[in-house]
Amino acid sequence: MKLGIINGWDEASFKYVADLGLHAVEFCCNFNYDSMEVAGHVDEIKSFSEKYDVAVGSIGRWGETRIDSNGEIIPSALQHDKNLIDAASALGCPVFNTGCNWTEGKTFEENCAIAIKYFGELIEYAKGKNVKISVYNCSWANFVVTEKEWEPILGALPELGIKYDTSHCLGRGGDYLHEMIAWGNRINHFHIKGSMYVDGRPYDDPPAGLDQVNWGAVMNALYTKGYNGMLSIEPHSGNWMGVRGQWGVEFTIKFITPYIMPEDYTYNGSPYMP
Repeated sequence: MKLGIINGWDEASFKYVADLGLHAVEFCCNFNYDSMEVAGHVDEIKSFSEKYDVAVGSIGRWGETRIDSNGEIIPSALQHDKNLIDAASALGCPVFNTGCNWTEGKTFEENCAIAIKYFGELIEYAKGKNVKISVYNCSWANFVVTEKEWEPILGALPELGIKYDTSHCLGRGGDYLHEMIAWGNRINHFHIKGSMYVDGRPYDDPPAGLDQVNWGAVMNALYTKGYNGMLSIEPHSGNWMGVRGQWGVEFTIKFITPYIMPEDYTYNGSPYMP
C-alpha cells in the first residue's frame, strides 16, 4: 500500500505532496472543473510527477449529473469521464472514480439498469488502457453506495470496483467493517478520513487518529482482503484549517504510516509462522 493525499495537479501541489514525504496524489476533477484541465495537460502533469517522484494514484469526478430526467446518459458528462480515463491512462494512474445519479420516476430496478449501462460504457472504454473503474460510496450525485446497490450492479459488472470511505458508511449508520469484509475484494481505492459522532449525530471529520474509526481493524480488513492500492488522505473538516489543518495532515501521516508494511520489507531468517 502507498500513502498519498488529495491535492491539485499544478506544480505547487506536487511539491507540497513531496514535501510531506508522500509519493502519491489523488486528483478530484469534480463537476465544477472542465475535465480538460487535467486531460489537456497530461504532458505537463507527467513532468511534475517525475520531477517530484509523486505518482498519480487516482483520478475521480464527483458531483456530476450523468443521467437526465428521462433516464438517458448525458453525452457531455460521459465525455468528461472518458477524458479523465484517457488522462489516467496517459499518467499511469490505475483508478478512475465515478458515480451515477438517481433518476426520479424510475424504479430501483430501472435505476440499477441505467447505472449498469453507464458504468458498462466506461469499463468498455477503459479496456486496454490499464485503468480500473470504481464507483465511490459517497451519495453526492450517486446512489450506488451500499450493498443494496452493489449486489445487482457490481454483480452484473465483475470489472467494476469500489472507492471506499468509512465516513460515508458511518454517515448512513452502517457497519464499515462488515462492508469492507464482504466487499473488500472489489475495493480499488481507499480514503483516509476521520469521523466523529456525538449523540448519534455527526460532529466532525477530524484527522485520522483523532476520531472514532477503528483504524487498526480497517487496515486488517484491507490486508486480509488483499488490498495493495493507494491510501488517500482526505482533509475534510472545516474545524481543521490553516495551521491546525496542516498539523492535522502531518499527524495523520505519522498515525497511518506504522500500519503500512514497507514495500521493501525483508526478513533474514525463518519468517514467523503460527
